Amino acid sequence: MMLDQQTQSVPFKLPLTYPVKVLLVDDKPENLISLESLLFSEGDNISYLFANSGEEALKIALREELALILLDVQMPDMNGYEVAQYLRNTSKTKDIPVIFVTAISEQSSHMVEGFEAGAVDFLFKPLHPYITRAKVAAFISFYVQKKSWRRLTTWRLR
Repeated sequence: MMLDQQTQSVPFKLPLTYPVKVLLVDDKPENLISLESLLFSEGDNISYLFANSGEEALKIALREELALILLDVQMPDMNGYEVAQYLRNTSKTKDIPVIFVTAISEQSSHMVEGFEAGAVDFLFKPLHPYITRAKVAAFISFYVQKKSWRRLTTWRLR
């Protein structure tokens, strides 16, 4: 995975009261390691799970409670668009946000296909560290807020 050479300190520390799991999906193990090292911050309550194929990603998504999936588009056997469509059509996984990570050009036709498949956003390679962290932090924040809201409303209904 190519990372943008520009590195900036990112103040995206989230006070996580809930354990958060983020699924990283890419058929190239070195890309998974690079992405995790870009996102990892000491003391975060975030676990990064890895999948090397679309099929493996689906199995993990059905088994785990995920805050977010970062999904490579170009994979053999089952591409990212197919994985996202399957996730959207399955009740247990339909609400997990999917960000496509791709080296495909930013042509609108590719983006439209991705959004139609169920993506909520795109990250284009080479990844810009600040933008990547900011997007991931935003979706994790939404996840934590949603969990807090559910717990609060459940508590009030008692």
